[in-house]
Amino acid sequence: MPEGPEIRRAADRLAQAVVGQPLVHAQFAFPGLKRFERELPGRRIESITARGKALLTRFDHGWTMYSHNQLYGVWKVAAAGERPATSRSLRVALETRETAILLYSASDVSMWPDEEVESHPFLRGLGPDVLDPALKPAAVAARLESPPFRGRALGSLLLDQGFLAGMGNYLRAEVLFAAALHPRQRPKDLLPEQIGDLARALLDIPRLSYSTRGIQQADGMRSDYLADTADGFRFQVFAREGQPCPACGTPIERMMAGSRRLYLCPRCQEPSGA
Repeated sequence: MPEGPEIRRAADRLAQAVVGQPLVHAQFAFPGLKRFERELPGRRIESITARGKALLTRFDHGWTMYSHNQLYGVWKVAAAGERPATSRSLRVALETRETAILLYSASDVSMWPDEEVESHPFLRGLGPDVLDPALKPAAVAARLESPPFRGRALGSLLLDQGFLAGMGNYLRAEVLFAAALHPRQRPKDLLPEQIGDLARALLDIPRLSYSTRGIQQADGMRSDYLADTADGFRFQVFAREGQPCPACGTPIERMMAGSRRLYLCPRCQEPSGA
């Protein structure tokens, strides 16, 4: 599943393609949304923004489209009237005279009046977004130490969108490595300086991944996040099982945490040495 930085980049790309231009065509695969095929032509998209792993597409007539890619959904940008060659099912098409934005394979799409969209169950349950520039390490540290979260193992907590929105599996591994913490440790077990290190990593690493935009397709199945610059984002441990830790040379190990694969350095992240 795409994580917060990828969703935010997708929102940027879609917004650049269509925001401010009048729509000439709208298509929805969902029967409950067919009315908007008649209502949206002539309207303009005012904004496309990410909220955690969801997208909010706001139109100029007081309605917002909520969409979540889930595991298999993907947005594509094409010339107006064109459809990329794909075996995926087209769920949403929004077209201006020049450009189309197309959502394939996703099933979680709905339309909401602007004043009601925040009541969507997914949005209502989200924690602060790690890519929100207003979110500061002190607020994250306070959240780590709060009663709902302080007793939970970090391996599961960092995937909980109610804790921090936009986190995901590769970010979890990289954050824990950067903070030298084991996924079985809990916030209440940590020293104040460890809480501080973790809070900073929870913001710095997703933001670096988003800002460097360093994605190269290694094969048809996965992406490697490679640096655009010397200060860009690289996997340190994720998907590097058996390779040497960049800090100490110990082979990276793979484990399961929260039913998801997780990678770590058994030496740098050994709990007793944290």
